[in-house]
Amino acid sequence: MPQYVIEREIPGAGNLPEAELVNISKHSNGVLDAMRGEGSDIEWVQSFAAGDKIYCVYNAASEELIREHAERGGFPANKITAVGGILNPEKGQ
Repeated sequence: MPQYVIEREIPGAGNLPEAELVNISKHSNGVLDAMRGEGSDIEWVQSFAAGDKIYCVYNAASEELIREHAERGGFPANKITAVGGILNPEKGQ
């Protein structure tokens, strides 16, 4: 399944309190559960809050599903980029 990196512009995202990040995660999971219940092939892998952005990694059948998740959840999806390759420390050994 294709993997995507989503850039979400959220002022102060890197300084959000843990409780706020938990609430955002719960809301996102609820939207994803509903979409998967309707037959959509989408999975949230991980996110990073840094500066004024949240960077998310998703597996999804299409970019359109990423946009639908953002719209239904009320999340920005300012930039969506398909992953072309993965780097990690093990590849350099």
